[in-house]
Amino acid sequence: MGWQRSLDTAGAADLAALVARRIAADPTVAPDVEAAVLDALGPRGTGAAAAGSRPGAAPGPGGFDGGGFDGGGFDVEGIFLQAIRVRGFRGIGAQAELPLRPGPGLTLVVGRNGCGKSSFAEAAELALTGGNRRWDGRSAEWREGWRNLHEGEHTRIELELLTSGPRPRRLVVKEWDARAALDEARWTLEQPDGSTSGFDPVAWGPVLDLYRPFLSYSELGSLVDGRPSDLFDALHQLLGLDELIAAQDRLRSRRLDGERAAKQVRLDRAALLAELDAVADERAARAAAVLRDERLDPVALAECLRGDSDTGDTGLLRAVLGLTVPEAGEVAAVADRLVACAAALDRLSDAGTDSDLRSYDLLRRAREHAVASDGCPCPVCGAAPLDAGWLAATDRTLDDLAARLAAVTAARADLHAAWHAARALPGPVPADLDPARDVPPAVDTAALRHAWTRWAALGFAPVLDRLRAGRSPGGSPPEDPSAVTVADAHAFAERLRHAHACLSDELAAVRDRARKELERLDSVWNPLAPRLSAWLDDAVAVQARSGELRTLKRAEEWLKALTARVRDERMAPLEARSRWIWQTLRQQSNVELGGIRLQGNAGSARRVLLDVTVDQVDGAALGVMSQGELHALGLSLFLPRATVADSPFRFVMIDDPVQAMDPAKVDGLATVLAEVAKTRQVVVFTHDERLAEAVRRMDLNAHVLEVQRRERSVVEVRTVGDPVRRYLADARSLLRTPQLPPAIADELVATCCRSAVEAAALARCRRELLAAGMDHREVERHIEQAQTTRAMVALAVMGVSYNVDHLNRHLAREARWLVDALRDITAAAHVPIGRGMRELIGETERFIAWLGR
Repeated sequence: MGWQRSLDTAGAADLAALVARRIAADPTVAPDVEAAVLDALGPRGTGAAAAGSRPGAAPGPGGFDGGGFDGGGFDVEGIFLQAIRVRGFRGIGAQAELPLRPGPGLTLVVGRNGCGKSSFAEAAELALTGGNRRWDGRSAEWREGWRNLHEGEHTRIELELLTSGPRPRRLVVKEWDARAALDEARWTLEQPDGSTSGFDPVAWGPVLDLYRPFLSYSELGSLVDGRPSDLFDALHQLLGLDELIAAQDRLRSRRLDGERAAKQVRLDRAALLAELDAVADERAARAAAVLRDERLDPVALAECLRGDSDTGDTGLLRAVLGLTVPEAGEVAAVADRLVACAAALDRLSDAGTDSDLRSYDLLRRAREHAVASDGCPCPVCGAAPLDAGWLAATDRTLDDLAARLAAVTAARADLHAAWHAARALPGPVPADLDPARDVPPAVDTAALRHAWTRWAALGFAPVLDRLRAGRSPGGSPPEDPSAVTVADAHAFAERLRHAHACLSDELAAVRDRARKELERLDSVWNPLAPRLSAWLDDAVAVQARSGELRTLKRAEEWLKALTARVRDERMAPLEARSRWIWQTLRQQSNVELGGIRLQGNAGSARRVLLDVTVDQVDGAALGVMSQGELHALGLSLFLPRATVADSPFRFVMIDDPVQAMDPAKVDGLATVLAEVAKTRQVVVFTHDERLAEAVRRMDLNAHVLEVQRRERSVVEVRTVGDPVRRYLADARSLLRTPQLPPAIADELVATCCRSAVEAAALARCRRELLAAGMDHREVERHIEQAQTTRAMVALAVMGVSYNVDHLNRHLAREARWLVDALRDITAAAHVPIGRGMRELIGETERFIAWLGR
């Protein structure tokens, strides 16, 4: 069967190298996908691919690689069982030892129910794993009854191991104080030199989970009909694909992160749009328009979020808030200066001053004319020439007039400056108050615009004309500011103050309304703005990762397909072994086992798919399989996993696999166990004599140990052959027991002789009827109907058509002594006949020899 064939179908165990080779050979893989796959298997990987460990290797303290698993400081590669010693545990009281033959081979541990044989199996599992699967799911009373009733004060388990390391013998010891709980044991490892160190079962955990060598009766059915994920995890871990799965999970995690981010962006986008549509704000409308475009324009949305990007209502409102007019103090100062300058000029002015001003102005212009005309006659009288003498005299006159008019001239200049300052103070109506602008209804600027128009008119309209017209309807005032009287100045200053006060009041009122309206709009916009900004950052990041997300999807799909292929490749040897075991065990079963496939991955629904058919019809075979078939299928899945070449355990221990199996499957089980025993130490515990009988009948090599229980939980183990020799040996042993009264001894010896004949007849029945092609179930039916020793002998020598009444006649035809011997053997079991028991034993051996021909 090739039980040692490795599961590593890739040759080298480096999964990263395997992936690199396969991805390089795939022309459909784009460079970005290749980079993503290899990156997932790169420095972050710490499993088999990164470490280069062999598939199926389980990490542990000191590492578990080709050199062996360093468990608690010693090498356990190639471990066999040499002995199990138990005291005060379960059904074993005083210390009892189960000696085993380390090395490949089949050992059967037999004995009736309750003799203590399963206590050895449970003790070995408990000593090595720290637990017992048989107890899982049981009641507290079941778990609490682990101490023996007779020797419970001194509970100790010794598991003697033999490994292939430089120090082959090790002793694992687990013992409890008198009142210690099950999990309060002292766990030690004894070295060959007698030194002792603590034994840490946690160090064994990974390798025991991966290559578990123990199988109890309660586990047989649960392997198939237990939780689907348990068997999946056990097989999947064995295939050594953890690093591929880890890489796939890394890709999947990155992809899911990206998809979740993209989905969240879409959900937030929809939520923001709903909120923006509910807001009567032009900024919200602009942002909503940008969001509705499937091709997001980050610049446009960022522009909407800028502080200076106000438009429409908010822009106009902020512009209104920015309007300013001169301060009231400034207006008052300008008005007061105008009045003061006019008053100062009025005080300095009289009739003579006015005459001097006119003379000065006339002479100045005449001189300018004379200079320009170069000595022309006087334009007034026409007689006197305007020559150099006239110019000299005129200059003297002008100097005299200027001296007399200096104060008046300065006052006129001050008034001129004050007048222009007063007229320059009012500004034009701002464009933001244009009636064409769409002002929010809550902010009416009409009164402000009217007040500003009146204010602006003071600076750019012919103010003096209006003032004079109101006082002298027929007059036309001069344009010269010097013509302004004190009354004019007072009137203009008052108009200036009044217009400014009205304008300031209206502006304050409008600005207050604008501020409130802007606060109302901002109260709904401002909470949205930071959310929009955060959403924009997320959306830009998602947009930037869109290409990477597509790459991750393709990389994950490729790696998932590769993992499935490699899984199938590595599963093929296990599948072939399981199918062979099932084919051997399924004797006369209508259920056929085809492929075995693993479905799912970590993080998803996981199960093992069994391709089974019933009478060549696909169906849910598990629902119609008998308990014996389920157990056979469980063995088909357990043995390949427990016997892979990489396992450090070179033994398997199976407790009571025969129960619920029909006779045909018992024969198949014997064949399977013998095949496994060629390369493994196989220890099987059973109370069913059929397995030992099948081993003998099929001439399979096996070492049989019998466990017997005496009073006060005293358990004895002895090596036995077939039942015939055992019964005859017991008969001879009884003859050598002087303590027994003769009558009792004779009856017991006769009983052993009768049992030996029955066992020999039973063996012949099965051998000949099965060889004749009879169905196993039919053979067992005939055996069950043979209720007496004579009936069993008749069935063996006469066949299924036997008649017990004709047995003597049939034996006599062979030899007369056969009739006499059978009479003595059957009668002696009930009434001692007074003849020597030694002769009866000899006669029994002779009869059995004849039966075995």
